[in-house]
Amino acid sequence: MEIILLKDVEHIGLAKALVSVKAGYARNFLIPNGLAIVANKANKNSLKQEILQQEDRAQKILEEAKELAATLASKTLKIAAKAGTSGKIFGSVSNVQLVNVLKDMFGIEIDKKKIKLPEEVKMLGTYTAVVFLHKDVPASVKFEVYDDKVEA
Repeated sequence: MEIILLKDVEHIGLAKALVSVKAGYARNFLIPNGLAIVANKANKNSLKQEILQQEDRAQKILEEAKELAATLASKTLKIAAKAGTSGKIFGSVSNVQLVNVLKDMFGIEIDKKKIKLPEEVKMLGTYTAVVFLHKDVPASVKFEVYDDKVEA
């Protein structure tokens, strides 16, 4: 019997998959528990439509991420830090500070785990970080660490 899985079922398949199982298993377990529906013509068509909509949404998200990556590549973020006379920062600049600057400047929220700093940032200067906006779109972001006593 052909069915369409509504949820991931171990040893059978992933959600939105068209699979063939024994009729008794489908009628007595999968369908009553809301794990699957019968793969008739109408359900197959609605599955195709849903998959197309998901692909369109994924494509739009990818395009937005690429546009944002291009915007970020052309900008230099500024991060204020307390520093001594030699240019050494008290503490260091972390992913959290970059997340806050990105939120303030662009209104985007990025998980701090998706930002990779090149090395520990403990001196004033210009650095480049990699921000993973999407699994396929890494963006290079330049940021300048300046002394908060001297307004840039």
